[in-house]
Amino acid sequence: MDYAHQQLKREKVFRDPVHNYVYVKYQVILDLINTTEFQRLRRVHQLGTTSLIFHGAEHSRFAHSLGVYEIARRITESFQKNFPSIRPGDGLWDNSEELVVLCAALLHDIGHGAYSHTFEHIFGTNHEQITQDIITSESTEINHVLQRISPDFPRQVASVINKTYPNRQVVEMISSQLDADRMDYLLRDAYNTGVKYGTFDLSRILEVMRPYKEGICFEMSGMHAVEDYIVSRFQMYQQVYFHPVSRAMEVVLNRLLKRARVLFGATTQNEPSTPYLLLPFLRGDFNLDDYLQLDDGVLNTYFIHWKRYPDDILSSLATRFIDRKPLKSVKYDKSTENLLPRLREIIEQSGFNPEYYTATDNSFDLPYDAYTPGKKQIELMQDDGGLVDLSSVSPLVTAISDRQTGDNRFFFPREVLRPEKNVDLFEPEYEEFKSHIRNGKLIN
Repeated sequence: MDYAHQQLKREKVFRDPVHNYVYVKYQVILDLINTTEFQRLRRVHQLGTTSLIFHGAEHSRFAHSLGVYEIARRITESFQKNFPSIRPGDGLWDNSEELVVLCAALLHDIGHGAYSHTFEHIFGTNHEQITQDIITSESTEINHVLQRISPDFPRQVASVINKTYPNRQVVEMISSQLDADRMDYLLRDAYNTGVKYGTFDLSRILEVMRPYKEGICFEMSGMHAVEDYIVSRFQMYQQVYFHPVSRAMEVVLNRLLKRARVLFGATTQNEPSTPYLLLPFLRGDFNLDDYLQLDDGVLNTYFIHWKRYPDDILSSLATRFIDRKPLKSVKYDKSTENLLPRLREIIEQSGFNPEYYTATDNSFDLPYDAYTPGKKQIELMQDDGGLVDLSSVSPLVTAISDRQTGDNRFFFPREVLRPEKNVDLFEPEYEEFKSHIRNGKLIN
């Protein structure tokens, strides 16, 4: 039997808190899980700094990737059972594409780095591009496994991640407004953060999901299950992903790495605090192997060393991050944006460098993006086979479609609000600063 169809003598299962079991029957899937690059995902938190706010959120990209694979496996199993292709071009499911779906689902996050999104912002990396590089580079174990299917198979899997794979059904299973990736991370993040509003009826959604010529749609009878998913996503962004303290810790991490780049970008020192594995990134000259050496633990180890570094800014920021001492934040809008320069002046007078101890951040999300040109909508199939956009038949989704939710925040050291503790701030400036804050917002 060729490698593409080689099955394990006995189906392997991974116990999972969200899906109960993750089932693996193909040898190639087990071989991919056992690669160096995939095992690295055990050491990368799924939610980054959010685990500092929701203490149960210690789950990893490894667990999420297995979960996405399991949902994709259930989708292909359902499609093969209920919608098998009878003739070419009939818009039904061709199960010869099962393996490319399963591999792409499993590997879709393989390029995430240490503290992934914050790391990306400061060093300009792109996890989707690096995912494709890991899959197609002949230097990786993942590529070697995939090449055993066929020399062109790594490129096919990468094209699913890149959304250029010719079959839209395959692409939309992994990347769309309602895909295996989003469904797993919402359920998994809700479970591990302990919130209840992030849950939805996964089994029902999979039951009403079906293929058609242009991709994937959902039967009209499943509209309420899809609505539930949209609302759950909305709630998770508001209560978990946009949590102001998580964003405050991301700011601390961002400023910490920014200071490290200033201090170590051209360093020739040879001491324990020198971040050897980070140097290629601090110098802006890294390769794929450098990237794969990093995980959350590597960065945390450097941060612990930096707590005792002679540079006051670096040691202070490292202490704030490792010991969980977030910045304070307040909301602002266009009417109060003019206050920010003066507030930064007061913060500088109090002894904090505003370049490292202040920041502005905005987090906005569209609960359901109904009208962006070129973006595929969630479509429902009517009894006559016609398709309608979810937002056109669901009053609930219509109410939140294309309405951005989120806020703009100004971050600053919370010590400025307590000047009696180690802050050299005169009483008038202290009172002025406080006078512009009410109920967590800036006011004129």
